[in-house]
Amino acid sequence: MLTSIKTNSFTTESQKLGMMYFRVAIILFGAQLLMGLIAAIQFLAPGFLFELFDFSVARMVHINALVVWMLYAMIGSVYLMLTDETEHEGVAIGLGKLGFWVLTAAVTVVVLVYIFIQVGAGTESTIWLINEGREYLEAPRWADIGIVVVVLIFYFNVFATYMKGKKTGIMTVMVANLMALAGLYLAGMFFTDNISMDQFWWWWVIHLWVEATWEVFVGTLAAYALIKLIGAKREIVEMWLWIEVLMLFGSGILGLGHHYFWIGTPEYWWEIGALFSALEPVPLIAMFVHVLYDWGKEQGIAHGKGEEGNVIINGPAMSWIVLNAFGNFLGAGIWGFFHTLPQVNIYTHGTQFTAAHGHLSFFGAYATILIGMMYYGLQRAYGLERMKSTFKSKMAIFLIAFGVMGMTIALTIAGYEQVLVERAEMGATWNAFFTAQNLPWYVQAQLWRTVMGVVTLVGFIYLVWDFLTIGKASKEA
Repeated sequence: MLTSIKTNSFTTESQKLGMMYFRVAIILFGAQLLMGLIAAIQFLAPGFLFELFDFSVARMVHINALVVWMLYAMIGSVYLMLTDETEHEGVAIGLGKLGFWVLTAAVTVVVLVYIFIQVGAGTESTIWLINEGREYLEAPRWADIGIVVVVLIFYFNVFATYMKGKKTGIMTVMVANLMALAGLYLAGMFFTDNISMDQFWWWWVIHLWVEATWEVFVGTLAAYALIKLIGAKREIVEMWLWIEVLMLFGSGILGLGHHYFWIGTPEYWWEIGALFSALEPVPLIAMFVHVLYDWGKEQGIAHGKGEEGNVIINGPAMSWIVLNAFGNFLGAGIWGFFHTLPQVNIYTHGTQFTAAHGHLSFFGAYATILIGMMYYGLQRAYGLERMKSTFKSKMAIFLIAFGVMGMTIALTIAGYEQVLVERAEMGATWNAFFTAQNLPWYVQAQLWRTVMGVVTLVGFIYLVWDFLTIGKASKEA
């Protein structure tokens, strides 16, 4: 994958730019896993790298790397599909390349500052230059402004190309969704000294990005990928995409209420948040089921006539995209619903239940389809008509999926122990918190979380190895 950026078969500059974004995304993916493994070890041995690379910093870089690599992969996926959907070369791609280098330089500087300036005074200059201090939105203000500028350049590339080219249903949804993606980030760029009000707007970025705009983003990528990989009927995927937009913007926006249970907002958010947040994965699952059913039916008709029908042109990509449907349902649906009801959430909020849901939902809903898009990009980069799964690609998907699921189960067990001992029995006091953290169930669960983290990292190594070799091997074959 890394070498394919220079020696590729792309005919458009926007698709070449997409591969550049994929390259940085995979590097940040590796950094995310490494930081997560360090943080997992520090749960078991709190003295590990103490005052050299503290848990708070490892966790911060772990989460920030997760968000940023996914954003890189999403932007890369859009540049990959842009000319295919619009049938027009990308507009002002040179400006888009400038935005890529500006964003990459800014991300590099921010991460280095996180690592080398871990402790200091909380002043106005700190907010602008070092760390904003808001969880998940720690980037200093100068980086916030840079991110907004780069996203606006990206949006201009997409919107201008869309206006000049063919206007498919997929790109219409994408263009509208990108406007929301860019606008919602602004909700986290102002200060208020009221903590309830600050949390109210903070969740607009944290929740509405992930559970509204990102979910629609995934829907558009899935629709495009299913058309390209198995020849799915456009009218079917676009029908379900519009249904998904209606349900996700409804459920995603009102589902925001499950974050408003305990921050000082009115009690009516209890019912609203509980109901609507449970509906979010439904339309995406329905799209996959309908498309795969229709594809199988068409295959049966073709075989009955003695014809080959539509074959899967990219085995690894299709495997990851099918895994996306199941992962989204399990991570965002099942594990999300575990603790979305306020009667349950009052006990599970802030425990390892939340971490279990976070790990499986981010992997299942987003990482899977983005890796699938990377494989499709590789196929296009090497000019291959068909790309079959290799031993390395099979090991990668098995080990990463097994590792993430193992981490999720381990964290769920740890969360159950916290709910039972720390919350229900001991009343959520400081003493209860530390007592629960030292009991065998919790310690053993964290140990297994670390083991499964290592399994995931090994799977990532297989994934990178496959990215570096599958294109050349498929071309030779």
